[in-house]
Amino acid sequence: MGTLGVNGTGFMARNGKSRHVVYAALIGNMLVAATKFVAAAMTGSSSMLSEAIHSVVDSGNEGLLLYGYRRSARSPDEKHPLGYGRELYFWSLVVALLLFVMGGGFAIYEGLSRIVHPFPVTHLFANYCVLGASALFEGGTWIIALKAFQQTKQGEGYLEAIEVSKDPPAFMVLLEDTAALAGLALSAAGLSLSEWLQAPQFDGAASLVIGLMLTLVALIVARESKDLLIGERAHQKIDASIKELAQREPEVERVNGVLTLHLSPDQIVAALSLEFVDDIRTTEIETAIVSMERRIRKLHPEIVSIFVKPQAHQTFRQRRKAVEQPRSLKEQGHEF
Repeated sequence: MGTLGVNGTGFMARNGKSRHVVYAALIGNMLVAATKFVAAAMTGSSSMLSEAIHSVVDSGNEGLLLYGYRRSARSPDEKHPLGYGRELYFWSLVVALLLFVMGGGFAIYEGLSRIVHPFPVTHLFANYCVLGASALFEGGTWIIALKAFQQTKQGEGYLEAIEVSKDPPAFMVLLEDTAALAGLALSAAGLSLSEWLQAPQFDGAASLVIGLMLTLVALIVARESKDLLIGERAHQKIDASIKELAQREPEVERVNGVLTLHLSPDQIVAALSLEFVDDIRTTEIETAIVSMERRIRKLHPEIVSIFVKPQAHQTFRQRRKAVEQPRSLKEQGHEF
């Protein structure tokens, strides 16, 4: 019966902290890229050039994330009645692909090329100065990203928090900056070994390891962005809260089920199957739905759309079983 659609005023402003982190990372990476390119041109270091390209890719990635924020904040229209929230997830996936191809791919190619065709690295002191300056820039943005991400955690470990996060930029910047700091350490180690052992292949080896590390980061980001783009449910605590708030309504006999879906980090769609008490009139159902929606949105303003389906519990169970049975048979190898 009742369907409570999108409330245009419910589309909240983007998470300012995440966007603040992206801006900080963009400025830091642009400064780092400029210094690395100068050092790479002066010294001929393969790992330094890989790190410079890495910083350029990171700067472009931050720009795409900010573009995704702006695009996803557009209001719903006739063509997209639920808004454009998933554009942020799309651009996050694009960023992961760029990091994989332009960051990891170039570093691996440059490293292999330098191992096969080695030549001495010069102006080592300039390289070390640039690495130190880059570490300061990257370290500053890393601290900002780490503090912002820690505020989004709810007691989980870092890997688990990344997996359950609905805000890719929040963990993407942290992963990128972590990889950048590790890359600086690898580049310094490669230069030191090249000088100490008079073997420039170590500089190429450092570039190769940097490329493999960036590839791993890109795969992690791509997997999480893909899952969000396909559609992920909200946190279980939100589902449980919605169910509890709906059950408090006197006219609601039973909450059969709650289904939630993230459109963006701060945009959630919720659908509820409710069994109402017997002998209730249509107007009373409508009043109960409006009251329930008001209480849910007050506690969870990120829920921008609520759909309610009055349904007997037995009917809900039968239809749920009909959906789950073919899936179960298919998992056992049976086809219809």
